[in-house]
Amino acid sequence: MNFAAPRSCRTRRMEEAPNRLSAILAALFCLVASTAAAQDPSIPGDPRAGQDLYDRHCAVCHGLDGEGNGPMAPVLIVQPSDLTTMTERHDRFPVTRIVTRIDGRDPLVAHGSSMPVWGDFFEGQDVALKTETGQPIQTSRPIVDLVAYLEEIQQETR
Repeated sequence: MNFAAPRSCRTRRMEEAPNRLSAILAALFCLVASTAAAQDPSIPGDPRAGQDLYDRHCAVCHGLDGEGNGPMAPVLIVQPSDLTTMTERHDRFPVTRIVTRIDGRDPLVAHGSSMPVWGDFFEGQDVALKTETGQPIQTSRPIVDLVAYLEEIQQETR
């Protein structure tokens, strides 16, 4: 006795195999594409988390309002800048400058030495953040959140 499926059934299964493979590949492509979209460098940070970081680590020099009038400002040789006017002073929001000042890639001299380099302190998941020129800059999630908060407190340009 021969219990094999008739030849027509085997042929149909072989013809359906490429369609199943195509469907599986399409599903995998969608999964990869959705993961890439979730890591899109243009996705902004969390301004609320950024404000918490700012209040804990930046306000002592830059002030709670970001205008450079924190309680440590009088003892600094170089006065902290007004962080609410960065867009106005630079003609656009200077993402690259902010990130590199915070993480220490662009040191700033204040109080006779560099501004505290917070890069190590703000370590976290690496994220690509879109800069003002459209190019990505690699930084940590906490710095992205801080940048989102600083962008939110910018004064309207006159």
